Amino acid sequence: MRKPLIAANWKMNKTIGEALSFAGVFAERLYRRFPDKNIPVDVALFPSFLSIPALCALFANEPIHIGAQNMHWEKSGAFTGEVAPYMLKDAGCAFVILGHSERRHIFGETDEDVIKKVRAALDHGLNPVICVGETLEEREADETDRVVSRMVKAAFSVVDPEELRSVTVAYEPVWAIGTGREARPDDAEDVILGIRKTVDAIYGQDTSENLRVLYGGSVKSKNVRSFMSRESVDGVLVGGASLDPEEFFKIVDEGYKARRKFL
Repeated sequence: MRKPLIAANWKMNKTIGEALSFAGVFAERLYRRFPDKNIPVDVALFPSFLSIPALCALFANEPIHIGAQNMHWEKSGAFTGEVAPYMLKDAGCAFVILGHSERRHIFGETDEDVIKKVRAALDHGLNPVICVGETLEEREADETDRVVSRMVKAAFSVVDPEELRSVTVAYEPVWAIGTGREARPDDAEDVILGIRKTVDAIYGQDTSENLRVLYGGSVKSKNVRSFMSRESVDGVLVGGASLDPEEFFKIVDEGYKARRKFL
């Protein structure tokens, strides 16, 4: 059975001090809940680049993973303002988010950019969290399946079957990120089942069953159970609600409660 992942994407928020303060409160709550530190779900924090070294040092050999929100595909070079995959690995990162809708729609990242980043992440021992999702216009035009399938096929064109356990997909409907609008669990499950069908066609069902697929889009402690109670939904990628340590702990706890029947 795929181990659930509950991830906090802080986006452009928190200083180093604020990140460490969050970490202290969150870890205390989490370890009080699981005193043996045998946490039944994977928990990951995705801070800004500046806070990564401090959090990686704090949680070295602890069951809280740290990841980056983005990276370049080249190992080094004249790419002002970019961060290379080996730098993230050297800092202690386990994960990296790739192809988030804000990267695609604000900064113009393409499927081709995501393809190169996915391959570079795997080559450097990082676990990519590949984001896919449709805009409101695409959804209203009944283009969801086509758009999401295109993104999935592109990203997985450079992933070998044995690497599937290192890859996570996050379905994030663009129209439900930071808008106050929420996708229904049925909507999320339908798209995630479509993602699995697309991956099945590439690798075969036995192999693709190793793939972990998350939902992301206005996730909170009040609604996380409705998503994670669906067998096809292996966890959540949380934005704004993850900035508060008490709220994020509640999301982890409620998500685990919803998921434990499948564990």
